[in-house]
Amino acid sequence: MIKVVVLDFDDTLCMTEEVCFYMENDILESMGLLAMSRETHKKNWGMALAAAIAQRAPGVDVEEFMKRIEKLTSKYHATGKFDTISNENLQSLDELKKAGYKLAILTSRSIAEMRHLLHGDHPLSERIERFYHKDNSTFLKPDPRVFDQVFEDFNVTPVECVYVGDTPTDAQAAKGANMHFIALLESGLRTEEDFSEYEVDFFAKKFPDIIRMLPASSAASTATSPRRTARKS
Repeated sequence: MIKVVVLDFDDTLCMTEEVCFYMENDILESMGLLAMSRETHKKNWGMALAAAIAQRAPGVDVEEFMKRIEKLTSKYHATGKFDTISNENLQSLDELKKAGYKLAILTSRSIAEMRHLLHGDHPLSERIERFYHKDNSTFLKPDPRVFDQVFEDFNVTPVECVYVGDTPTDAQAAKGANMHFIALLESGLRTEEDFSEYEVDFFAKKFPDIIRMLPASSAASTATSPRRTARKS
């Protein structure tokens, strides 16, 4: 029986890759550095930003970049250009909670990148029970031990949890921890073939699709695992 639904944030609960690409290039250009290509940005999308930007822009002062990105992130968020979760996705979270599931977010973002999402007046505050990020986690994806704190905090076993993410790294972490895994393809950045090395329990085209593969009620259901879609041959 699945009891806890753990969500990635970027390009899972909220579509963010494209706007992050433009924000990061704004910062690089303000630092006198060349802008990266979109393909370069996509290549290690999902990695913690401090590590990712060092690969995307060799020679960048990572500490200075992170200071600037925090300020720009807050500015973009305040104007509604960044981290705005759709009403459809918020309603999906409400449906999951109504069905009895516990909800958590697990991301590789730092606390600086998460701060605006943790405010008490944010729409997530009444929906998400726990947030796990780079600064309160001992491990980071793809290390499966990143989920150990989730299991402890919610007093559940791995098979009682499902992780929803958008990258093979997410799949690697979840399946390595013996969890169920849903791959979300909404961003268009990945295809089913990108997950060929991992056992994916369900491929979702849009975030609300995840509701279809979960039992109608976590308390009443006797189901022990998600339904699976057939892989393409």
